[in-house]
Amino acid sequence: PPPPPPRLLRNTRQRISPVDRRNQQYAQLVADRCWTASPQWGGSVRSGFELIKATMGGLMGVLKKDARRPGSDMFLDFENSQPTVEEQDVFAAVKAVLDTSPAIISQLENYLGAGDHIRQAISHPSDEALQATAWDAVCPLVGHLKTFYNYSAAIEGVLPALLEALCADSPLESLERKQALARQFADILHFVLKFDDLKMNNPAIQNDFSYYRRTLSRMKMADPTKDESSAVVSNDEANRMSLFYAYPTPMLRCLSDATTKFVAENKQIPIENTTDCLSAMAAVCRTMIESPEYSQRFDKPETVLFCQRVMVGTIILYDHVHLIGAFSKKNPSIDIPRSIKALKMHANPHVDALMNALRYTTKHLNDEDTPKSVKALLA
Repeated sequence: PPPPPPRLLRNTRQRISPVDRRNQQYAQLVADRCWTASPQWGGSVRSGFELIKATMGGLMGVLKKDARRPGSDMFLDFENSQPTVEEQDVFAAVKAVLDTSPAIISQLENYLGAGDHIRQAISHPSDEALQATAWDAVCPLVGHLKTFYNYSAAIEGVLPALLEALCADSPLESLERKQALARQFADILHFVLKFDDLKMNNPAIQNDFSYYRRTLSRMKMADPTKDESSAVVSNDEANRMSLFYAYPTPMLRCLSDATTKFVAENKQIPIENTTDCLSAMAAVCRTMIESPEYSQRFDKPETVLFCQRVMVGTIILYDHVHLIGAFSKKNPSIDIPRSIKALKMHANPHVDALMNALRYTTKHLNDEDTPKSVKALLA
């Protein structure tokens, strides 16, 4: 029998660095097969690698530092994808939630606040008419805030089934085979970033809700027996909503917590599947942005801008879910410099907001392992 093949994973780490665990295992598998097929059974580790290089061609490119990321040669049809029979059940459940997202964004875009009424009421605390006017102005707005909060819970409710459908098997194969679900996941990311951007730039939301809570508390103290059932939001609900709106990016926080919970509760699905799905989607979106071959296939020019927002969303979510994040020099899964370059293409009017999202809503950007060049790009 031939001698055993060389152990490439131990002896050639310097020659194929950086490389993730899966590619290392793949390299070893190919080496084993090539070794047994070679007439030179007693060759060296180097000769084994030469044989791989000669017979497998593209494998070395995959293992090199500057190789294309997984999914970078895939096209996701965000405009025309339709659910297959396999996707239908999950698709219908997610669609029922996503159909409401345009109305949520419209309400938030038109949220003007009750600042004038609140200032008048605070300036004249003994004027009951002004107090009543401010209260009547704030209550409908708090009703909108309750709707937003409940919608975040609805997204949390459908996310596990969507993630399971995309991550249970090979993430790359799932993204390519289940393009309608991939589109829905992209829609969620697009909504989350847009919602949080609007929320961060509207201080009236926090001011209105704070005034509502203070006034509700005063009413309760003045009349402990007063029934709260007529209130737009009860005191207990207000406490929960306060935790939600305390974060500058509440929808992203909700999405990140739901994804982390999914990983913790579904131990049969390797965590790498979830992070690989996110990094692959970021690579797919980046390629569709920067490659004319792909971007010209879109019928609508706004689809490229959609891809840019989704790319940023996947990077941010990946950074929150992955142990060392998206920016570490130890983790080459996401090409951050190329992603930032792609973000500045196609004259995106929202590029500043998306750059700020990378600067201020990621988790690991300021870690010691983040290369200085990456920090400089986002400075």
